[in-house]
Amino acid sequence: MMNSKVKGVCSMPNKKPVGGASEGSVNPKEWEVTPGGMLVQKRDSSSNQSSVPIPTIRVRVKHGSTYHEIRVSSQASFGELKKMLADHTGLHPLDQKLIYRKKERDSKAFLDVARVKDGSKMVLVEDIASKERRCLEMLKIAKMEKSSKSLLQIGLEVDKYAEQVKALETTVARGSKVQQMDVDHLTGLLMTSLVKLDELAVIGDLKSQKTMLERKLQKQVETLDAMKLQNTMPRSKGDKIPVKQHEHSIGKGPIATQKEQTQEKQKSLIVQMPMLQQTQRHSEQSVVFTTKWETFD
Repeated sequence: MMNSKVKGVCSMPNKKPVGGASEGSVNPKEWEVTPGGMLVQKRDSSSNQSSVPIPTIRVRVKHGSTYHEIRVSSQASFGELKKMLADHTGLHPLDQKLIYRKKERDSKAFLDVARVKDGSKMVLVEDIASKERRCLEMLKIAKMEKSSKSLLQIGLEVDKYAEQVKALETTVARGSKVQQMDVDHLTGLLMTSLVKLDELAVIGDLKSQKTMLERKLQKQVETLDAMKLQNTMPRSKGDKIPVKQHEHSIGKGPIATQKEQTQEKQKSLIVQMPMLQQTQRHSEQSVVFTTKWETFD
């Protein structure tokens, strides 16, 4: 009995949360902490917004000898006004200069900040320098797109020719002889692609793609040259000569040249030998040896 009384005295009374809501219905997301550290109910930002609609103003813009009346929001930017003027003047928004109160206005600036009011007047001037830069950029992009398409087309051709070269290599590896006409025709196609690739002007990342295609083409041409050289080499029936054998044969050139030089030196020595022998004999005849000694007292 005493224990129940003690518990009743020491227990805290149940309090309802602020606003009369029950304890189970309190949502933590509806509360926020103020900079002073107090826990208060979160304020609704939408309730602070003004329900008054944004006014629309009328702006008079002079372009050459023509005036244009544009209705635009008072809180719009000059860039948005330029987009609306593009429909009336035909000028690209990036090629326009809007001058208000003798000062050129940036496209990111706002009308209300610049104190543009209903009935304000502006002057629109064509930006020649910006137009030239934009045209050059467009030409650059168009050129890159054209070069990219050309590289893609040449790459497809190279892949197709590479498969044909691989088929010829398989034929050679089996010990069969390929037709000289097929090798010459395929070499001509590869050289044509190489010329087109060399004439193609590229910039930026396309340079690396062009270099890779050039190396691939050159490798295929070298392989075909090795096949052509192999066809001209005599061999017995059933012999299989590797395609890269011409690399070893090319390296024999300096050795043959050294042998020819050695043979020429030997011939010159043979011609000079009789002359050396005659000179030696003449020197032996001119020298007199004696064994007689004279004694002096």
